Amino acid sequence: MHRSQEGKKVIKMPALCDTWDIMSNVNLEGYMTALGISPCLRKIALTVKVKKVIEQQGDQYTIKTTSKVKNYTIAFRVGQEFEEFTKGLDNRRVKSLVTWEGNKLVCEQIGEKKNRGWAHWIEEDKLHLELYCEGEVCKQIFKKNANE
Repeated sequence: MHRSQEGKKVIKMPALCDTWDIMSNVNLEGYMTALGISPCLRKIALTVKVKKVIEQQGDQYTIKTTSKVKNYTIAFRVGQEFEEFTKGLDNRRVKSLVTWEGNKLVCEQIGEKKNRGWAHWIEEDKLHLELYCEGEVCKQIFKKNANE
């Protein structure tokens, strides 16, 4: 932990900051169904290989999810609630709050859908991501990108 220029405590994201390629994706369709995403878009999404780029500058974190079809970027400060528009995903406005729970970076998204959010963490040398909404959980595992 170190202090930012404003004197606030800044927690370094343990080993999350890197470029990651998806290896496995379990129950993405169930998660997308819970979000209300159309069957046509779900079918396309199930074929897409995604990459994640996680970066930190001071107390600002950025997570970019990219693919050949669609990109999504979220920027946040841990512990500060913010308005998020899930453009290109399910196009909803939610209030999001990202916190550390042990070694997991956890986001709670309050809005139209219940029990919605995600958690990122490192286990061995893999990035794990759980996406959850209304009882459905999608589990994704990523490996470090060899070209980065």
